[in-house]
Amino acid sequence: MKAIGEFLYKYRHAALLLYFFPYMMWFGWLQQNTRPVVWVCSWIDGYIPFLEIFVIPYLIWFFYIAAAMAYFLFRSRTEFLKLCTFLFTGMTICLLIYTILPNGQFLRPLVFKRDNILTDLVRTIYLLDPSFNVCPSIHCLNSIGVHIAIRRSQLGQRSRAIRYGSGVLMVLICLSTVFIKPHSIIDVVAAIILSIPLYLLAYRFDQIRDYFVQRRARRLSRDPA
Repeated sequence: MKAIGEFLYKYRHAALLLYFFPYMMWFGWLQQNTRPVVWVCSWIDGYIPFLEIFVIPYLIWFFYIAAAMAYFLFRSRTEFLKLCTFLFTGMTICLLIYTILPNGQFLRPLVFKRDNILTDLVRTIYLLDPSFNVCPSIHCLNSIGVHIAIRRSQLGQRSRAIRYGSGVLMVLICLSTVFIKPHSIIDVVAAIILSIPLYLLAYRFDQIRDYFVQRRARRLSRDPA
């Protein structure tokens, strides 16, 4: 019992994973009870072909996110907390956007030119995940967040293969969202834009805070008493 208690205390930060319960409840409610008031589409989407091969990186996303969170959970509490700050803040912002401004897209093909196991997988995705509440793309946003965490970690710094492999996978996942049509290119761009303040919050907050504190201190030191 003592060993179990020590294990639970050591990894008590795993409690943050409970976030996924309210997240799934909120997202599920939105999918069932809201309908788009804004349709997201760009002329660029018309030039992007449907390529079912990209369903592979699209599905690898689930392993990519889970594996990264498990690794940081057990290997680095600090990096795990930063990753959770990025992912969970971003996911919450996305849910707020979906709630305030429900959106959707109509890019999914009604008929596939080819019939194979990959198109069957795409059909299943379409069935399980209606084309509502898509902008920004959480698929892309979380991929960016995980890659940042891997690139900054000791593992990423030590291994060029892991660092570059993560980058390639991140790009493939983002491309998959437009090639198998769950998302518009606008959703991807929105995720990239959102990732910038999230990066600053998760990884640069202390530096930004110290900068403003020091700037204020210098200003006060110059002011006459």
